[in-house]
Amino acid sequence: MRHVNTAFAALGRLARAPFATLMTMLVIGVTLALPAALHLVIKNAQSMSESWDNAFDFSVYLNADVTLAEAKRLADIVSQRADVENVTLIAADDALEEFRELSGFGAALDHLAVNPLPHTLVVRPGESINEISMGLLNEELGTLPEADFVQVDTAWVQRFHAILNIMQRAIAIGSSLLAVAIVVIIGNTIRLDIQNRHEEIEVTKLIGASNSFVRRPFLYTGLWYGLGGGLLALALVGYGLYALEEPVSRLSGLYNSPFRVLQLDIRESAIIAGTGVLLGLAGSWIAATRHMRRIEPR
Repeated sequence: MRHVNTAFAALGRLARAPFATLMTMLVIGVTLALPAALHLVIKNAQSMSESWDNAFDFSVYLNADVTLAEAKRLADIVSQRADVENVTLIAADDALEEFRELSGFGAALDHLAVNPLPHTLVVRPGESINEISMGLLNEELGTLPEADFVQVDTAWVQRFHAILNIMQRAIAIGSSLLAVAIVVIIGNTIRLDIQNRHEEIEVTKLIGASNSFVRRPFLYTGLWYGLGGGLLALALVGYGLYALEEPVSRLSGLYNSPFRVLQLDIRESAIIAGTGVLLGLAGSWIAATRHMRRIEPR
């Protein structure tokens, strides 16, 4: 009951100075919202890259004189390789029809006397294949007598994932620095509060209160600061996602993509709010412990 009373008393003191309390919580909220927003950028980028698995496929463009029956036979032969998961045959007529629908040049394609597109084999490598095996598969597919050109472009996907890994580490480092900043902000706020209540603390100690008892209200003050800052951070991130939802949906529609902006889940929201509480407790405990020992009744 003492802890409950102390917690609500600390909340009451903050409520009696709403503007100063809101400003402190807003600074904490903005500081927490920055790494949370960057985390969402990485999360959405990783979600978007999950649909790029076919970027590791080999596109084997066959010679123009290869018939559809020969292309089917070649697809069956290639699919039997141990380093190949599956092979998809795209007939020239199907490729032209798809190009007609997606390119917007349907009227111009109607004037073509013959189909200029070849039959194509889309070869999906096995999951256990490595870079050396990829190179060998690329070379062997290129030596097939029916093959005219083999295209595979995985370097940009690998670079993209490498950039994401670098960004994740940079966010972790930046988040650590911002956490230190929050501890300093709350610690400085608690220090000013301790100075304003210097005489009250002296009287409390004079009647026998221990340092831990006197420190308790300031710890709950730091807890409320951290919790309020965490909730404000969630509100800021939520508003940012709401503002981006409509333009992202419009852009996805232009590319015929089902992509939608991912939100913070319950676990991530709890981590942000909990981080604010822990940082609030840490900052208030450091400041209260340091300055409490200097205040002794005379």
